[in-house]
Amino acid sequence: MTRDAPAALATSIVRRTALPPIGDIIFLSLLFVLALSSGQGLLGDGDTGYHIRTGELILQSWQVPSEDPYSFHHPPLAWMAHEWLSELIMATIFDSLGLTGIVIFFAALLAFTHWLLYQSLRSRSNDILACVIVTLLATATSSSHWLARPHVFSLLFTIIWYHCLDRFQYQNERTLVYLPFLMLPWVNLHGGFMIGLILLVIYLNGNLFLALFDGAKYLEHLRKAKRLAFAFIATLGACLINPYGAEILWFPFRVTSDHFIMDGVTEFLSPNFHEFLPFKYMLLATIGALALSRSALTLIEAALVLLFSYMALYSARHVSLFAIVVAPILLRSLDSMLRGLPDGLFRIYQNRAANLLATERNLTSYFWPVAGVLLIMGLSMSGTIHYAFSEKKFPAAAVDFLKKEPVAGNMFNNDEFGDYLIFTAWPAYRVFMDGRSDMYGEKYGKDYLRVANAQPGWQDVLDKYNITWVLFDTESPLTAALQQQQDWRPIYSDKIATIFIKNVPAHASLLQKYPSVTLPRLLHKQLPKLDKMDTPSRFLP
Repeated sequence: MTRDAPAALATSIVRRTALPPIGDIIFLSLLFVLALSSGQGLLGDGDTGYHIRTGELILQSWQVPSEDPYSFHHPPLAWMAHEWLSELIMATIFDSLGLTGIVIFFAALLAFTHWLLYQSLRSRSNDILACVIVTLLATATSSSHWLARPHVFSLLFTIIWYHCLDRFQYQNERTLVYLPFLMLPWVNLHGGFMIGLILLVIYLNGNLFLALFDGAKYLEHLRKAKRLAFAFIATLGACLINPYGAEILWFPFRVTSDHFIMDGVTEFLSPNFHEFLPFKYMLLATIGALALSRSALTLIEAALVLLFSYMALYSARHVSLFAIVVAPILLRSLDSMLRGLPDGLFRIYQNRAANLLATERNLTSYFWPVAGVLLIMGLSMSGTIHYAFSEKKFPAAAVDFLKKEPVAGNMFNNDEFGDYLIFTAWPAYRVFMDGRSDMYGEKYGKDYLRVANAQPGWQDVLDKYNITWVLFDTESPLTAALQQQQDWRPIYSDKIATIFIKNVPAHASLLQKYPSVTLPRLLHKQLPKLDKMDTPSRFLP
């Protein structure tokens, strides 16, 4: 080795790590945007709170709950805590790093998930520009449902699972062996594990169909169908390794077949195309690329596009899955479509893509993502980054009041507030309802809506559950209706939440201590509109 060799090696390392590759740029961009600026959006749903508390319960008892510990309903409602492993992870992170740690963890998980999406697309195509375009479009589409909740794990596992199936189908790689091992954690992390089984069935049926009608490749498709069938059986067996056994397989079907939940809970409804929605642009881009593409879809690709487009149009919750599954198909169609461009324009595009690819090959991955994560962790531990549930959305001040002035009896609460109350005030206070709409079902959901909307008979519902106090958002039909009742009196009110107590002996001291509380003026704008629900709720009226 010459004397200049170490210097040359050092120069080469610096040159290769001076700039991050495109995949790393995608990772760093998402990580920094979520962790440094828009991370508060990841705490936009109170469900994060009850997931953390459930994880803490599991850590304390080393048992997964089978009954609801958070509401006052008796006997306790049967509850399947099917996301127990996610909740265990969240509680562990919260114990060390608080809510800021939760935000950073999910920011990093989302960044890694979409970095993996880009890498998966790159494994399919050398057209680096097209990969970047599709990744950015898919990421923007997926972002509509980014929250610090267990479903983010399903996005990650869907990408890995889908990539394994594709490598088996089109590259004849032995990737099916990984699926049962992937299912072991997935089935305990989130109910989205069912997507893995659905994808397997699509590839299995696609090969069976081709074996019947494509005589030239009959044996090849039959061989693949057999391997996919064995993988399905093994994966199904892996699904049974969970605290609830075979019952976990029926849970997704029970939820999706419950018309009250699917038609009434806002996040299960169809996307609103009147709003800015990247999904509609990706959907239109997919339709346009398929129409202009010179290559036809395979049977499996057609089934994937149709099924996941239907799922995304049916429920906004599935838009992120649509983005992940359709992205590789859109990439292939886009690549074919670009080849139909005029020769001069196509050569310019090719040159730009080739130059970018050549530059990318001289860069080293992984250094910048690791450095970025370490930087974010350092900022978090120093207190520079701090996240908590927004006091502009959740009843933080009202909960502080309740901690100083305990209120006895059964509470009726806004369901969005319920998750926050579980996080901040349980077990001192137990909720009427919270984000576990699948557990409460139509029975409690209908009663909740009757009271929340101050519909005829709402007082009978309060009597039915022996409700003696109410914590609800100030701008709501219920608050306006309670304001007009002689036997109910507000003891606390701000722009977010109002607390009413009933004139019963248990509340005598509070009624004497807070004889007259003035509600914010904004409530008076609500008084004439009791038929309209402006309550921030996961339910439609």
